[in-house]
Amino acid sequence: MYKSALLGAYVLMGDYYNNDETSETYTTVGNVPNSCILDGCGYQLANTAPCHALRNILCPLDNVGLCSSVNDIFSHILALSSHMTQRFLFFIENLVLRDVNRHSEDLVAFSGCQPRSPMDCTDKSAFEDGPSSSSPEIHENRSMVVEEELLGNARFEVAKMLTVPLLCLKLASKFAVACWRLSLSYIRCTQLQLSSIMSRVQRTLHGSSDDIGWLQCNPDMAPVEDGTSRFLEVLEAIRNGEHRLPNSFLYLLIPGLFSNHGPLYFVGTKRFFSKMGLTCHIAKIHSEASVEHNAWELKQYIEELYWGSGKRVMLLGHSKGGVDAAAALSMFWDDLKGKVAGLALVQSPYGGTPVASDILREGQIADKETRRIMELIICKLIKGDIRALEDLTYEKRKEFILKNKLPDEIPFISFHSEASIAPGVLATMTHIAHAELPWLPLLKFGSENLDELELPGGQVPVAIPLSAAMAVCALHLQLRYGEKSDGVVTCRDAEVPGSVVIRPDRKLDHAWMVYSSRKKNPSEPNASEMCEAILTLLVEIGVERNNREKGDCVDQS
Repeated sequence: MYKSALLGAYVLMGDYYNNDETSETYTTVGNVPNSCILDGCGYQLANTAPCHALRNILCPLDNVGLCSSVNDIFSHILALSSHMTQRFLFFIENLVLRDVNRHSEDLVAFSGCQPRSPMDCTDKSAFEDGPSSSSPEIHENRSMVVEEELLGNARFEVAKMLTVPLLCLKLASKFAVACWRLSLSYIRCTQLQLSSIMSRVQRTLHGSSDDIGWLQCNPDMAPVEDGTSRFLEVLEAIRNGEHRLPNSFLYLLIPGLFSNHGPLYFVGTKRFFSKMGLTCHIAKIHSEASVEHNAWELKQYIEELYWGSGKRVMLLGHSKGGVDAAAALSMFWDDLKGKVAGLALVQSPYGGTPVASDILREGQIADKETRRIMELIICKLIKGDIRALEDLTYEKRKEFILKNKLPDEIPFISFHSEASIAPGVLATMTHIAHAELPWLPLLKFGSENLDELELPGGQVPVAIPLSAAMAVCALHLQLRYGEKSDGVVTCRDAEVPGSVVIRPDRKLDHAWMVYSSRKKNPSEPNASEMCEAILTLLVEIGVERNNREKGDCVDQS
């Protein structure tokens, strides 16, 4: 195409060379034969009157020598305008073909053939050599071009027909791959969920099997000493009327969890000690608070009692109260040294309790729902702190005990018991409070010990099957873990390292020490006598230790 344009420009400028020989010179104005005038696209024009008129005008001028110069000027002007026109058309053609080819490549990407523009044949024929445009070779070339154009159009149509199925096939393959990947992701999610469920089931079934008795399994913990026989001797002497508990100490009873909702908690024991002329107090602490919070309150309470009376304090803590008292001694011993004479932990979960751990253990079935229920009960209804129960789990107790050591300057006693799981216990009612009935002034409810449980007119006991609940819990722990317990604390978790352990043969549940039962046997000691025996043994151990230390000092001197 570009060659044809240049060839046309040369012809219009008047010079045409063939086989390196100069042929007859044609000009577009003056010397063009009548049958060889070309239009702007190279096609032959018929003889016209203006051409003859122009020739007749220029011939006289040619005789005077001006024809050649004017002819050259017109020739150059016409050649330049024709060249500019051809270049402009060529530029427009390239722009159109570029856009067509770019849009066609997407449609024929799979077939590899490109559509042919209808301008191809026209452009080629437009720039063929002017003088030979009607030769047989040109017609043959035109026919070949037309065939190629038809073949290209056919390929283009076939490509369009094949493009839609190919695109559908491609989309179908992508959709199949996406479905396969989605199904694999669902399978993986299902596997993870099943694995999580199995892990939760195993963790729930396993429970606290590996945690119960961890204190005895730790080689760094001091061994315990059995003081059961001596305790039974002291208890028998007390029942025979021999009371040897000195008045040189101040006795502080520390209640356990939920004691704020039991108005009779330690009341009978305090009354019993007061009748013997002993100074006894019940610690007024928020039992549903955390162990560290109660430890700080007990530290301040002990200092107030010591500075107010000048007597050293003997501590007896039941359940969580014993844990709170031990925490106060281990955390603030520098401040309490010389003010505390000893500590007795009665049915205290010093190493932890499976009841709290099984309720609040993370990663088990319905762990979040169980925790929300306990938060509702403790925080909303009881107005306590959920950490009060968390601090009794094995995880928290391990962390606290390994971080805070008990002092070895004072004696410790650990008392634990085993609850009865006999069917008759399910009918036992526990007296936890009393209610005022002013419209029944003459009504009285008696008991076997009238001094302790006889109520004045207008009062009735509030009893609940607390012992029955403890028996059910003890049976559960026995069947699940094979451990003896009082219904809340296992026997092994109640033994404090380095302490003197009391293991009575009598079946006592976790609530027996602080609440009264309506079914009492006069031949058996009550809770007040048991507390007196424990504290008496604690005083004896402290005296023996002091004598032994003095003897060692004498021997060294």
